[in-house]
Amino acid sequence: MKKINKYTLISFLSVLTFVFIWWTATDLLKLTSPTTLPSPVKVFQSFIGKLYQTNPDGATLLQHLASSLKVALSGYLLGVFIGVPLGILMAWYKPVDYIVTPLFDLIRPIPGLAWTPLMILLFGIGLMSKTMVIFLSAFVACVINSYSGIKSTKPVHLWVGETFGAANWQLLTKIAIPTAVPMIFTGLRVAIGASWNALIAAELLASTRGLGFMIQQARGLYRPDIIIVGMTAVGISGAILAWLVGLLEKLAVNRRR
Repeated sequence: MKKINKYTLISFLSVLTFVFIWWTATDLLKLTSPTTLPSPVKVFQSFIGKLYQTNPDGATLLQHLASSLKVALSGYLLGVFIGVPLGILMAWYKPVDYIVTPLFDLIRPIPGLAWTPLMILLFGIGLMSKTMVIFLSAFVACVINSYSGIKSTKPVHLWVGETFGAANWQLLTKIAIPTAVPMIFTGLRVAIGASWNALIAAELLASTRGLGFMIQQARGLYRPDIIIVGMTAVGISGAILAWLVGLLEKLAVNRRR
């Protein structure tokens, strides 16, 4: 517990030091113009104001956040529910691996943002186009880590299971998948980060609401304070989502013990 408190204190002090240097450079020494880099005090005031004000982009910060979360979680969950089982099947059944891997290897190098123009043409500017971009970003991470997790199962463990008469399905569900749980959850964490990044990029290009849209509108209106507010909201939200996935991983590991 003392170790955790120590690291928490160090993390807090590092953030505080960064904010102090930022304040010193902007408010105290006036090294930058407020229209280029506003002070942390101005950003904080804008953050509080954006919680209940719709200016200058037509929605409050929480409305933008809710819109982004709706899209991000829709694509992320779709990527998880399809990517994790597919990765497991590819690793466990060779025919599935032979059929799917060539197609997957073509999709894997394509970044999520590159899919945005095609999805806009197919589905228009709306929930579906952004959801599909996020799905593809999450899908790739889930497949890769699920596949690697199953492949990392030690042959000796499978041999012991076979010796005791376990069927192929039992070997998969009782030995391979439990062994792959850490790698699968690593994929879930990577996928949530990839999904969040893909969402913001998609909203920067084509959206009518969301954190990316708010940042893009603020850029056009020369409001760096709102840009930083949006970036801060993105960072905090992404960290909370990653923490929730980590919490689920701990629960899953504790249930195995």
